[in-house]
Amino acid sequence: MSMKYIILSMFLLLVLAHQTLSQTTELKPRIVVLTDISTWETDDHESLIRLLVHADMFEIEGLIYTTGWSIDNAETHNSFIDIIYGAIDAYEQDLPNLLKRSNQCGHSQDLGRQEIGYWPSPNYLRERTMMGSKTRGMKFIGADNNSQGSKLIVDLADEDDDRPIWVTIWGGGNTLAQSIWQVQHTRNEEELKTFLHKIRAYAITDQDRHYNGSEGYEVSSHQWMRREFADDLLFIWDECAWKFQNGTGRNNWSLYETHIQNHGNLGKQYPKYKYGVEGDTPAFLHVLPSGLNNPDVPTQCSWGGYSEWGLCADSLTYAFTNHTGSAQSICNKYENHFYPGTFNNFAARMDWAESGTGNQNPVVVIENNKGNAILKKTPEPGTTVILDASSTYDPNNDNLNFNWWVQPEAGTYSKAITISNSDSSMATVKIPSDAEGKTFHVICEVIDNGTHNLSSYRRIIFEPTTSN
Repeated sequence: MSMKYIILSMFLLLVLAHQTLSQTTELKPRIVVLTDISTWETDDHESLIRLLVHADMFEIEGLIYTTGWSIDNAETHNSFIDIIYGAIDAYEQDLPNLLKRSNQCGHSQDLGRQEIGYWPSPNYLRERTMMGSKTRGMKFIGADNNSQGSKLIVDLADEDDDRPIWVTIWGGGNTLAQSIWQVQHTRNEEELKTFLHKIRAYAITDQDRHYNGSEGYEVSSHQWMRREFADDLLFIWDECAWKFQNGTGRNNWSLYETHIQNHGNLGKQYPKYKYGVEGDTPAFLHVLPSGLNNPDVPTQCSWGGYSEWGLCADSLTYAFTNHTGSAQSICNKYENHFYPGTFNNFAARMDWAESGTGNQNPVVVIENNKGNAILKKTPEPGTTVILDASSTYDPNNDNLNFNWWVQPEAGTYSKAITISNSDSSMATVKIPSDAEGKTFHVICEVIDNGTHNLSSYRRIIFEPTTSN
C-alpha cells in the first residue's frame, strides 16, 4: 500500500473517531490529581480506579504523586508512583470494552480539547503521570521545591483555554502551593491574579501535615494558600463528603465486593479498604458534569457534597467548607441522597469494563435542550411555569422515574415552592408573588429501572422578574 493511502486511511480513522463520540459536543472539565497513593492506605488506589472508569467525563491533565498525611517524603517512597502506572495498565486492558460505551474508534482528541464521552489513550495518561513536591509542609515551599507537578500546573494555566483547572487534592496540596509560589516570584501581581483565577482547589481535609494531629494547621501550605489568596483562589476544604464516603463505603463493603472487585482488570486491582473506602472520590465527583451543579458554586449540591463560605477548622482562614454547623448537616443530607446514584454509576461502568456492555444514564431533555448546561428562567411573579422533560430518553430503553425538587440552600427565596406533578415528565412550578428579585433552584432528577439504576439531572434557576 502506498504512503498516500496509508495517510488517507489514518485521516479517515481520525474523522471516524471524532464522529462516533458521545452525542454531546460539550467539553470535559479539566482536572489535576494530587495523590499520596500508597500500599498502607488503599483509598487513593480505590478512588483512582473509579476515576479511570469515568475517564470519558474528565480531561485528566495530571496524575501527580506527592506527600500526604502518612508520607512526609515522597522520594523515600517513590515506588508508590508505580501504583498509578499499574492502574493505567489495567485501564489499557479494559479500554476496548470501555470504548464500546461511546462507540469510539481511535484517540484523535489526545492532543486537543476533549469532549464529554471521549476516552483518552493509556499513553496520554502515562505522559501526565509524574512526581510533585517530595517533602511535606509549608516550610519546604520555595526555590528548591520545584517539581514536574508544580511546573505542569503553571503550564496548564498558561494555555489558551477558558476552562478552569480543578486541582483535586487527595493528599497534600503542597505541589499546588509551590506552583503559586513560582508564579508569585516570577510574575507581577496582575499576572499572579490571572493565574489564581484559572485554578480551583478541592482539598480532602488538610493532609499537608501529620495525620495524628501532632502538627497544627500552621505547618500546612493549605493554610498559607487560604490566608494569602482568599480573594482570588477558589478553595474548597471538605470535612464532610469524604468522611461520609469513607464510612458509608465501609458499611456497604459487600456491595463493592460484589459489583466492583474483579470486574474487569480495573476491578481486579480494586483493593479492600484498610480504614475507609474511597475517601478522595468526592473531590472529582464535585466536578463531574451531570447537569446537577456548577462546580464553581459550592452551595449548589453535587455528588461531591455541599459547602459554604465560612471560617475554617483552623479558626483563622476562610474558604468554602463544611466542617461544622448547618453546612455539615446539609452536606450529609445530600451525600445520603446521592450515594445510591454515585455507587450505581460506578457499578455500571465496571460492568462495561468487564464485558463491554451495561447500563447507560438517561439523557435529560428539557424543552428541547439537551446537555448538562444549567437552565435559567425569568417568569413573572404570581404565574405558573410548565417544565417539559417529556423528550427525555434512555439509551437502553429503560423505564424512567422523574422527581422534581427544590434545593432551598442554593437560592435566595426562603419560602416553600409548590411543584405540581413532581413525579411526572411535565411538572408545574408556581412562582410566588413575592419572589421578585430573588432566586430558587429546581432540580429535575431522572432515574431509570435498569441494572444498575442510573440517574441524571438538570438544574433550573428561577429568577422571577416583572416585565416592563
